[in-house]
Parts: sequence; structure tokens; C-alpha cells
Amino acid sequence: MIWDAIANIPTAQLVTFVTGGLLLNLAPGQDVLFASACGIKGGPRAGAVAGLGVGIGVLFHLTLATIGLGAVVAAHPGLLRLIKYAGAAYLLFLAWQSWHATPHGPARPAPESLWRILRRGALSNMLNPKPVLFLLAFLPQFTHVSYGPIWQQILGLGLIFAATGTLVTIGYGVVAGWLGLRLGRHLGMMNKLAAVIFAGLAVRMVAK
Repeated sequence: MIWDAIANIPTAQLVTFVTGGLLLNLAPGQDVLFASACGIKGGPRAGAVAGLGVGIGVLFHLTLATIGLGAVVAAHPGLLRLIKYAGAAYLLFLAWQSWHATPHGPARPAPESLWRILRRGALSNMLNPKPVLFLLAFLPQFTHVSYGPIWQQILGLGLIFAATGTLVTIGYGVVAGWLGLRLGRHLGMMNKLAAVIFAGLAVRMVAK
């Protein structure tokens, strides 16, 4: 059903969508910086898991956009501000935790810590109202009633966008983790750097 609607979209238009989505995801934004901070703090595996968590958060926003709740949220500035401040507060909490964390070497994180990183990645994205607004603005540009039900097109295109974006974010997290492990052998400031990034993301979320 969903992929039948996607298959009806002209190939050139679909290629344009995928290319545009990749370029947008490659530009470092909040999700990329979050995964990078987790990678710097916990290593490549932590960065990859953080990127996966962010991808789960995108699926949450895609669900809202598909069923129309995203439009309701966008129409109520007070609700948007509330979600934004909650997300900023959560990022500041992560910054405080990172700043006060005991420095450690490049040992592999325990499975429990990876689970927490996954949850943090998902929450950091879910508490940011911008993704659902972006999806509502970006996806409909590539839909048309002649291709099939609009909701199926939005869901299908959104899944493609989420998949490519998750892979890009995971890649950033892994690279940042690889660099962090090597720098961490000589510097004891990786947690502090992650804390600064988290705090900067909180300020950026509130400021915009």
C-alpha cells in the first residue's frame, strides 16, 4: 500500500527528494551534534546508539505528521514553547551530568549505559518541536493526489527520510567517538566538551 504510492512518484522527483534529504541531514544540526557529543563522551558505539535513538525520535514526529497532530501542535505557539523548554531543560540536565562525570578511559560502555544513550537520543529528538514542523513543510512538496492517498505518500517518504537521516547521524556519532577515544587518551576533557555541546544545544533550542 504505502510503497505502491511511493512507486507512483516520478523517479526524477523521488531522486530529488532523497538527494535533498541527504544534503539536509549532512548539514550538522541538533541531532548530529547530540550524537557527536555522545560519541565524544562514550566512544563510537555510544555515538552510533545515540544516532539510532535520534532516528527513533524522528519516527515519533513522522507518526504525528502522518495522523495530523503535527499541524495541531504547529497551530498552538504556547504548546510549542512548552515542548521547546522541556527539551532545553533535558539537554541542560545531560550537560550537568556530563560536566560532573568522573573522567574515564576508552573502555567499552556497559549494555545498560547504551540503553540509556538510546533513550536519551530518542527523547532529545522527541522534545524538539522542529522536526515535526520540518516534516510538515518538506514532505508535502513531493506528494500529489494522483500518486495515491496523501497520508501513504507522507508516511513512505518520511520513512525514507528517517532511514537516510539515521544512517548519517550514526556516521557522525561513530566518527566523533573514534576521535574522542584517541583524544581521550591524552586529554581528560571529553566529558567537559560533551557538556558544552549539550548546553549549547539547549540554548540554541530556546533561542530559535
